[in-house]
Amino acid sequence: MEPGERRPQQIRQVLLFFVFLGGSLVCSEPWRYSVAEEMEIGSVIANVVKNIGLGVEDLVARGARVIFDDYKPYLLLDQQTGNLLLNEQLDREALCHLTEPCILYFQVLFENPLQFFRAELWVKDINDHTPAFLDKHILLKISESTAPGTSFQMDSAQDLDVGKNGVQNYTLSPNPYFHLKLQASDDGGKYPELLLDQFLDREKEPEFRLTLTALDGGSPPRSGTILVRVLVLDINDNAPEFESPVYEVQVPENSPVDSLVVRVSATDLDAGIYGELSYSFSHVSTDIRKTFEIHPISGEIHLKALLDFELIQSYTINIQAVDGGGLSGKSAILVQVVDVNDNAPEIVMTSLTSPIPENSSPEMVVAIFSVRDQDAGDNGKMVCSIQDDLPFLLKPTFKNFYTLVTEIPLDRESQAEYNITITVTDLGTPRLKTQHNITVTVSDVNDNAPAFSQAAYTLRVRENNSPALHIGSVSATDRDSGANAQVTYSLLPPQDPQLPLASLVSINADNGQLFALRSLDFEALRAFEFRVGAADRGSPALSSQALVRVLVVDDNDNSPFVLYPLQNGSAPCTELVPRAAEAGYLVTKVVAVDGDSGQNAWLSYQLLKATEPGLFGVWAHSGEVRTARLLSERDAVKHRLVVLVKDNGEPPLSASVTLHVLLVDGFSQPYLPLPDAAAAEARADPLTVYLVVALASVSSLFLFSVLVFVAVRLCRRSRAASGGGCSVPEGPFPGHLVDVSGAGTLSHSYQYEVCLTEGSGTREFKFLKPAIPNLPPPEHKTEESHTFKNGFEFI
Repeated sequence: MEPGERRPQQIRQVLLFFVFLGGSLVCSEPWRYSVAEEMEIGSVIANVVKNIGLGVEDLVARGARVIFDDYKPYLLLDQQTGNLLLNEQLDREALCHLTEPCILYFQVLFENPLQFFRAELWVKDINDHTPAFLDKHILLKISESTAPGTSFQMDSAQDLDVGKNGVQNYTLSPNPYFHLKLQASDDGGKYPELLLDQFLDREKEPEFRLTLTALDGGSPPRSGTILVRVLVLDINDNAPEFESPVYEVQVPENSPVDSLVVRVSATDLDAGIYGELSYSFSHVSTDIRKTFEIHPISGEIHLKALLDFELIQSYTINIQAVDGGGLSGKSAILVQVVDVNDNAPEIVMTSLTSPIPENSSPEMVVAIFSVRDQDAGDNGKMVCSIQDDLPFLLKPTFKNFYTLVTEIPLDRESQAEYNITITVTDLGTPRLKTQHNITVTVSDVNDNAPAFSQAAYTLRVRENNSPALHIGSVSATDRDSGANAQVTYSLLPPQDPQLPLASLVSINADNGQLFALRSLDFEALRAFEFRVGAADRGSPALSSQALVRVLVVDDNDNSPFVLYPLQNGSAPCTELVPRAAEAGYLVTKVVAVDGDSGQNAWLSYQLLKATEPGLFGVWAHSGEVRTARLLSERDAVKHRLVVLVKDNGEPPLSASVTLHVLLVDGFSQPYLPLPDAAAAEARADPLTVYLVVALASVSSLFLFSVLVFVAVRLCRRSRAASGGGCSVPEGPFPGHLVDVSGAGTLSHSYQYEVCLTEGSGTREFKFLKPAIPNLPPPEHKTEESHTFKNGFEFI
């Protein structure tokens, strides 16, 4: 069907729904259909499309079906044609017994949208049963003194058919003494009476044999016969009389077999054989004879079978008392069957929708079911309920039909399945209940974005890693299910456009594993961060983000680098040490740095080689080279020291530096010549002359500086002793000192002083010794302190 044709049809369905909702469910008259019993299966009864006014295609679209009150599928609805088809052969007698008319009630149910149409199926009787008498023969005892016109009741024939197909007439075989008269019974039937036409003469004919024939009104009619024996007796002029014309009793339906129902009693004024009474049923149905029995002597009526209020609510039992002379008295017993609560309610599930989407709107129909209880009164009244803690409601619709609807929107992530127990309880005593369990599952919609296990991840990777190394993982979960919970991962563009993220890391889209694409260098890139996205496969897809911070862990891949003294292949730096230096005198300081960090950059120093072992020592942590003992005249003038600088990495890396130390008697002493090998090199190189001249100039300048400092020192002491002062020449003072602050293991700036001191009988020459902290306060200073750019200070 084209979309243009489907839309008018949908509009027509909506309009018809509201029309029928306003009419059919409120006060519509039931449809009536009729069918003759024993009609062949598959026979067409009627077409419901004509009654409703819908198209045949609407039957399938709206889920039309037929439901009988007793839940038996007597009819089927052909959804292709709209015809009601007979699903089984109907036996009116089995369905309704003698009840007329025989009506089967059913509903035509449309599920979407929900709509009911009441209907009745009238089962018509056909003449398929022959009248039959319950006894083999009828025995009448008639006194010869009985006056003509006296009537004698005879048992009526039973015919399971009803109406005109039931017993309509009786005939009697021709005879000169009797004729028949039909009488109407209380239930609308007919029974025969035998009327005496003339006096009997026992001496002439003590017994008569007559044939009574019962005829029904069918076409063709059916008949049944019974033998009537008439015994002529002597005179009996008093008929039996019962104590009450009608006995009314109530019997609970759960009374056991052989229970006493009632005891009847009649009296006869005659004596002897004419006063002896015999009790029996009169004109009763087969059901009564199967259910009750009467004792012919005592008149007690007992239950022969169990009662069932749901089948028969009352019995009318006609009884008679016959004396020995053939006279009889009549009475009736009205038995009311008292209902007991012996039937539990029944639940019949008509429709169930499962699963249902979690975003379904409230009032969505989940299930349609009906309930019934075969008991009566309060025993048949029912209350239907479900658990209180469920987001569902029960709504009554029509004639014990209920719909189970959603009360609020459902959330599959909170609960994906509901086990609903429908409980139907009657109001009888004791109360009986029936429970029916259904399971309703909730289908997922994509209403949850993936959630990372952490808002931020910190990953560590050691530098110099191999490419494609797995460095960590991110993980996100989605509370949805199916494709809505399948998470894929991706790298988001970095906030820093300079960061080459695509060449640094990659991510596995399926499991969130992160890999380093190339070898990282701690000294070039110590840390970087980026964002990772997680998206599900729902429609539309939902996503979330997490921050990933990658820290590059340092590896010991850089050897220490010596800053001072420089090892650049030029003339080596020579340190001067006065022979008067004390033990612990600072000769120089080796300054080194390491490009690594942490313990990989912790440097230690040790003296690897020395011209004269034991004369000099190196502090392991500061790199300071100091004298280990007092110097003597016997010590060599020139010393060569090799200092090893080693980091704390694993494995450790190292570098070495060579120091040249000259021992001098004083700063006025000329620079000592190099050894022979060095002198030969100097002669071979014309630059040696210039070096010697420069060294002599520096030595002279240094000696002049020492003299100036000695003068300043003496002046300061004289002023401290006599309160006077001395003048100190001002002007630039050259120095050859090195600042080693902020690199390697030297973390503090050092101040060194060059001065001569005069003590008690001894003279100490301090050269490049750290400045003492107990200098005089600034307000008492008269001389200037000169601090040079290299971090050392001359005072």
